[in-house]
Amino acid sequence: MKISKWKLWTAVIFLALSTLFYVIHFLIFRDLHHIILYLIGDLAFVFIQVLLVTLILEQLLEKREIKKRIEKLNMVIGVFFSEMGVDLLKRFAEHDPQLDFIRNELIITKEWTPKQFNKAKNKIKAHDFSLSFNAEDLKIVYIDLKTRIDFLLQILENPTVLEHESFTDLLQATFHLYEELRHRPDFESLPESDIKHLQGDCERVYSIIMLEWVSYIQHLLTNYPYLFSLAIRTNPFDKSCCAIVKD
Repeated sequence: MKISKWKLWTAVIFLALSTLFYVIHFLIFRDLHHIILYLIGDLAFVFIQVLLVTLILEQLLEKREIKKRIEKLNMVIGVFFSEMGVDLLKRFAEHDPQLDFIRNELIITKEWTPKQFNKAKNKIKAHDFSLSFNAEDLKIVYIDLKTRIDFLLQILENPTVLEHESFTDLLQATFHLYEELRHRPDFESLPESDIKHLQGDCERVYSIIMLEWVSYIQHLLTNYPYLFSLAIRTNPFDKSCCAIVKD
């Protein structure tokens, strides 16, 4: 490991100053026993100090830093769902013929426990995400993404999101879907093979975004009840909400 020059000179200067003051102490008091006694005592305390700093204080600071990063990341996730995530989720859900098999598991209330959230996530993982899209539906998805692509790129440029693997996967899958749609100049004449391919890309985004949405709602319930209240009032799976999913 290469040591920079300023660090080396700093160490030399401080060691020299320490030696100088010990010499001055000896010249004044002529008590070598006293100097050695306190020197050994100070050296013994260094190990305790290292223990306190590295194993306790450093861990506390690291946990605090991690908590701050998580909070910032959840703010980014919240903005994503507010700006495009919920609308995108609703768009996919409208074309999910199997939605009724899982809809009741996604009607989240303030009484939900971690066990219920885990149950919902397991249901999502077992769900059949086969969507029923035609060329016109894909064109609408493309238009929706196109109007928000600058926002999506800004989020992708945020280094914080790299610390959240599933959210990063969601952003990458969404951007990939946009790129696939963008390279289809004429949706009216899309061959069936292209429709199936694009539908598969939509299903990938749908499966990730649904799971991510449930995790985000759980975070709001635990930490921000007032934001949770708004989120469940715009639940894209709840027919009684203002964001009603079509049958």
